[in-house]
Amino acid sequence: MPKVAVILADGFEEVEAIAIIDVLRRAGIDTVIAGLHDGHITSARNVKVIPDAVIDSVNVDDFDMIVLPGGQPGADNMNADARVIALIKSFAQKGKLTGAICAAPIVLGKAGVLAGKRATAYPSYKDKLGGATYEEKPVVEDGNVLTSRGAGTALAFGLAIVARLVSAEKAQKIKEAMLIA
Repeated sequence: MPKVAVILADGFEEVEAIAIIDVLRRAGIDTVIAGLHDGHITSARNVKVIPDAVIDSVNVDDFDMIVLPGGQPGADNMNADARVIALIKSFAQKGKLTGAICAAPIVLGKAGVLAGKRATAYPSYKDKLGGATYEEKPVVEDGNVLTSRGAGTALAFGLAIVARLVSAEKAQKIKEAMLIA
């Protein structure tokens, strides 16, 4: 069974985090919510989530992918955390999948994994993608990097991850069961 680490920082975007986690878990993907600190993580709109683990316990060898939800100041908090940057670099160096949505692709850019790749992000971040070619699509996949635009594309992003880690058929079944247009 694939295993994914979803990193949450204070100020994360609720829809992006929860929709992605929900879709991955519906697919049977072992999804670990890892916070930047002990205790609850508070979203951009004051929703409190208790992570399964703290980021310090995330061992790259135990996971197939790392996913960063966006939101502000969540994306900036991840971008300023050396542990997040180091994890992204480790995932990329081992050929594992990295993913980010909304403002969070800036973290992938800072970690150097977007250089020379195609990517997307929330429109106001399109010039902060660390050398990526910006595409205005709901989800962009380039090699082992998946990016998405924002809260409105979170379900499509989750389904793209399922298609990549499990199968396109599983993603389609989830899409149909959730009545996603």
